[in-house]
Amino acid sequence: MSEPILPRIRPEIAALPPYRQGKQASADAFKLSSNENPFDPLPQVQAALERATPMNRYPDATAGALRARLAERYGVQPDAVHVASGSVAILYQFVQAAASVGDEVVYAWRSFEAYPGIPLIAGATGIPVPLAEGGRHDLDAMAAAITDRTRVVLVCTPNNPTGPIVTSAEFAAFLDAVPRDVLVLLDEAYAEFVTAPDAVDGLAERVFETHPNVVVLRTFSKAYGLAGLRVGYAIGDPRVLDAARSTAVPLSVTAAAEVAAIASLDAEDELRVRVAELVARRTTLAEGLRAQGWAVPDAQGNFVWLPTGDETTAAADAFAEAGIVVRAFAGDGIRISVGEEESLPRILDAAAALRH
Repeated sequence: MSEPILPRIRPEIAALPPYRQGKQASADAFKLSSNENPFDPLPQVQAALERATPMNRYPDATAGALRARLAERYGVQPDAVHVASGSVAILYQFVQAAASVGDEVVYAWRSFEAYPGIPLIAGATGIPVPLAEGGRHDLDAMAAAITDRTRVVLVCTPNNPTGPIVTSAEFAAFLDAVPRDVLVLLDEAYAEFVTAPDAVDGLAERVFETHPNVVVLRTFSKAYGLAGLRVGYAIGDPRVLDAARSTAVPLSVTAAAEVAAIASLDAEDELRVRVAELVARRTTLAEGLRAQGWAVPDAQGNFVWLPTGDETTAAADAFAEAGIVVRAFAGDGIRISVGEEESLPRILDAAAALRH
């Protein structure tokens, strides 16, 4: 029997591997592969979800209540806030709005693993710029990579998966070098975990006001522990945000996600206590690994990075055998999310065994 004829797919899409989620863990292993928050939802957040809009009704397509709450929090108008099903959805929306065939999107590499596919899906060309020593963005090289074809630049701080931040001074100098008609997406998905005093904070510094070509992205998936509900937001010039709103999939933010996000903002003081605990665990883990001789870069997210290079696959297998599921990036390194307190000794034991 002959093979059925299938629809034609763009060759570059056919060759693009689907997004690979962090490997799931067995009951006796710690799943530290997806940068999730290990804490259960707060009771008041859970209670709010139980009161959420019935599932037989469509949600508010504008997520108006959440936008109003975020606008009040950050001192902007509601139309300066855009809400979507995770900050990664906003990345796709903006790149599709700004870049097409013949255009370019500049980003650091290695960085968030979705970055290479985002311009490709839009028909544009991705321009990866190698990280500097220590897993940091090389903003000078990124600025030099901008051409008259560049439409978007992606800046991830803290950088996922390596961990270091971009400083305020570095970002300010970078913006001075970027043409004002090039869109800069400041991806701050892990901002709540940052302790470095010189780190850029796109919202606190209101860079979107002095530079309307900058949009700041945040998420409720990490520090707020709502990864399973998918809700993120962007703040910027309303005229720029309209581009993302135009390319967004309608009704993609569920009523449950909006309700949980608002309840999480109401419970922020309690959530900040949890974040502080994760930061303390991160410090313990990073210092313990460095004491073993690992070259762990500055860790400012809710994860640490081991530059295992050619030994990455074997190292990930060794962690798995020890009951630690990590995220392996073949040829580069391993990202270990900060999880349960009980996972720390097991991680350090497994890492120490790899040093012998």
